[in-house]
Amino acid sequence: MNVKPIKSDKDYRNALKRLEVIFDAPIDTIEGDEAEILSMLIENYENEHYPIEAPDPIEAIKIRMEELNMRQKDLVGIIGGKSRVSEILNRKKRLTIDMVRELERILQISASVLVTNYQLSKK
Repeated sequence: MNVKPIKSDKDYRNALKRLEVIFDAPIDTIEGDEAEILSMLIENYENEHYPIEAPDPIEAIKIRMEELNMRQKDLVGIIGGKSRVSEILNRKKRLTIDMVRELERILQISASVLVTNYQLSKK
């Protein structure tokens, strides 16, 4: 096993290539241990150099709705009437605290995500 820190994009690409080769190695083998260590090093490098920002509240709602196979009409009664749901999802109006509470309860989205500031539509 010849595992070394990932310090550059070249090291990163080489680590990905090696992981691809040993990915299915059995656990508790030399290659299995190497795959586990490489996975951690790759994840650390990606988090540092290619961070993925959390979605804004409206995107988080839409993602969760998709995961739950929900449609816009399914939010009626949770965050208001049909027109209010449309205004929220189209970024015409902001979420209220009561809406955040209901969305957290029903969609299981953290309130800390839902209270993050986001841009309203300019139209």
